[in-house]
Amino acid sequence: MGEALRVGIAGLGTVGASVVRVLTEKAGELTRQCGRELRVTAVSARNRGKDRGLALDGVAWFDDPVELARKGDIDVFVELIGGDEGPAKSAVKAALEAGRHVVTANKALLAAHGLSLAEAAEKKGVLLNYEAAVAGGIPVIKTMRESLAGNTISRVFGILNGTCNYILTRMEQEGISFADCLADAQRLGYAEADPTFDIEGHDTAHKLSILTSLAFGTRIAPSAIYMEGISNITQADIRAAGELGYRIKLLGVAQRTESGIEQRVHPTMVPTASVIAQVHGVTNAVAIETDILGELLLSGPGAGGNATASAVIGDIADIAKSRPGFQHGPVFGRPVKELAPYKKAGIRAHAGGYFIRLTVHDRIGVFAAIAKRMADNDISLESIVQHADAGDGADRKTVILVTHETTEAAVRKAVEGITKDGHLIDKAQVIRIERAA
Repeated sequence: MGEALRVGIAGLGTVGASVVRVLTEKAGELTRQCGRELRVTAVSARNRGKDRGLALDGVAWFDDPVELARKGDIDVFVELIGGDEGPAKSAVKAALEAGRHVVTANKALLAAHGLSLAEAAEKKGVLLNYEAAVAGGIPVIKTMRESLAGNTISRVFGILNGTCNYILTRMEQEGISFADCLADAQRLGYAEADPTFDIEGHDTAHKLSILTSLAFGTRIAPSAIYMEGISNITQADIRAAGELGYRIKLLGVAQRTESGIEQRVHPTMVPTASVIAQVHGVTNAVAIETDILGELLLSGPGAGGNATASAVIGDIADIAKSRPGFQHGPVFGRPVKELAPYKKAGIRAHAGGYFIRLTVHDRIGVFAAIAKRMADNDISLESIVQHADAGDGADRKTVILVTHETTEAAVRKAVEGITKDGHLIDKAQVIRIERAA
């Protein structure tokens, strides 16, 4: 039996407390699996006096996480503070510079500074593990870094934010508004008091940027991601999608194209018969398309103390199983110096089917004008549905168009033309239709 692996944990919130609790309760089992004890020897948090229900007797306390990272009697530094700057960044950097392995659940930190931190880890010959940063308890990072060796990945996409998936699921199943779903999500703790980071796609974008680097061997480029959130999704969209055989999901999509790498986060219609359409509530799912294996779909809990703690502990266990002198694998699948510069593909060149919802004045010539704008932009229509809207005493109609494969540029140009014609009452809704697992 080897010497105990000394673990220092910065951040004792929901996830940090779960990690300490599981390491304590499963100590014997983990020791047998890893061949050595995993022992928490030091912690850091903002409030020393808070009752977290944890037995921390004999565990060193550090008020400053950077001091813990630099001077603590530890082998592994676990960062669960959060944020892409401040103490999280400083502490992780200090731990790596001190030659300590690092485990983090911080996707924002990795999206902003992952390359420089990876360089520091490679220079010191230590591990920087981050399974918990993407899709919670789903082992997608390990799968992409280790299990898909030899595979060429053409596309990776998925449901990467449980808050958004919860809201869209309830909107469909219960017929309630986005605002009401969001309020319930906040009450239940699935959404923050300020939910912008989740519902406008930023959280998904950070995770997608990490998956993109792993999938295509490129440098992380979160600023290159086209992003739309779900706050403009209405019951009209949800109902129309169902009638047409689709379900709306917020997807993060990265794919290799002839002109470069395309990264996008936006509401997407997926066929109701597809597997990813069956992923409901706070569950996450990631699909990976490869040349050898084909298509792989991983699904499971994407958030919460236990799910994230499970991923963190798995990363710690991997470090415990490594041995002195072992050459650790690169943080992003290949050495940082070998990661290719990110070449962005034009998002407006994206080809596929589109759902277009138009609320228009109910008068002669409107439909003919819409059809002309579509024809002028070489857009072929798969289906057209018209509904007479009730209420408000206004003469209005909803026109729903589903296109055959076309380009984003063509769709946007057609919608701009319809808008200029003066027929629209509300802003047009455009949602991409995605080929899905």
